[in-house]
Amino acid sequence: METASSQEKPEISIKEELKPGRQRASVLEILGSLKSAQEDIGQIIELSSEEETLVAEFFKSLSIAMDSLAQTIPVSAEKLSKSLGDVAQATVDKSGYLVLLYRNGKIELKNLREERHRNLMVTVLEDALPQFKQLFSDQLQKTEERMNFFSTITKEMQRISVALSNPDT
Repeated sequence: METASSQEKPEISIKEELKPGRQRASVLEILGSLKSAQEDIGQIIELSSEEETLVAEFFKSLSIAMDSLAQTIPVSAEKLSKSLGDVAQATVDKSGYLVLLYRNGKIELKNLREERHRNLMVTVLEDALPQFKQLFSDQLQKTEERMNFFSTITKEMQRISVALSNPDT
């Protein structure tokens, strides 16, 4: 009898699920979910297109900014190791390529402009962009040092020039 009663329970639940009112409600719920998903897909497509434009413009600007500063910016290997494995060293260049050197000697190049690397791009930029301030500070210091040098030697050259221009003095 236990076998018969255990077989009856699934039949009862199956019959309850097939009731016309319940079936229509679940179909309506499914259709509503599909329509909502369709709207989400439309927004994803639109945002992805805008994202592509923003990424292109960002790297164009980065390239110009880095021309006078540095060819590459180091990226924290520790932050990248969480998602990419045992990274020993990493740098990003002005065109958007991430160069990865793994502890086992393997070298990998990732194009951060590619859509499939957008999450990685965010991680890299969150680490690299704060270094821009230091790069500009370093550039300012070098420029000030050159100006001090030029100022000192220019004054001396002016003195020499004055002395040579007025041999009677």
